[in-house]
Amino acid sequence: MRPVVFRDADEAVADIPDGATILVGGFGTAGQPQELIDALRRHGARDLTIVSNNAGNGDTGLAALLAAGQVRRIVCSFPRQTDSWVFDRLYRAGEIELELVPQGTLAERIRAAGAGIGAFYCPTGVGTMLAEGKEVRTINGRDYVLEYPLHGDFALIKALHADVAGNLVYRKTARNFGPVMATAAACTIVQVASVGDLGTIDPEEVVTPGIYVDRVVPIEPAEPGVAA
Repeated sequence: MRPVVFRDADEAVADIPDGATILVGGFGTAGQPQELIDALRRHGARDLTIVSNNAGNGDTGLAALLAAGQVRRIVCSFPRQTDSWVFDRLYRAGEIELELVPQGTLAERIRAAGAGIGAFYCPTGVGTMLAEGKEVRTINGRDYVLEYPLHGDFALIKALHADVAGNLVYRKTARNFGPVMATAAACTIVQVASVGDLGTIDPEEVVTPGIYVDRVVPIEPAEPGVAA
């Protein structure tokens, strides 16, 4: 079944409920689906769990969603950068929960969700606070921590182009977490710079097959021909 092409971002996120777990693409601002995040903020869903590499930058995008008080918990690798003052303020005030996950482990936990893997052993974090309360097993003389998949009720990601079947290509490093997040959510919503007919994307260039995409929102980039 083909994905639904929505007229605008607000319509695409309108049914996201309170308490949802949302996978949000991006590495910092690169590949961050800012228009979808802004629409989610306007929609007003609260008590959200956000899974993302970062915990927001500056006062826009994901940081603005946090500042609106809509996020109860965030699962990420890099919660603090020089411009992550929104998260820092909320965390110090006890107004947001944090699960810190090493970046490679974060990517693999999301990938495992998409691949149907029940759990996996990983050496990262052994002997640190990140392994507290987790099963540790020695395999071939090396200790490993048992990690579980990260599933999303929704994924909000950004791609460069889509066709009407939902096949996606990305722009350079803006690709980052988008492909794995698309496989790991019950409903994947993608903002793109353009939507073309079937055949406009070479099958050999497709990164995310349309089977993983539920909703597409064409959003014209601020600068023609450029999509972060």
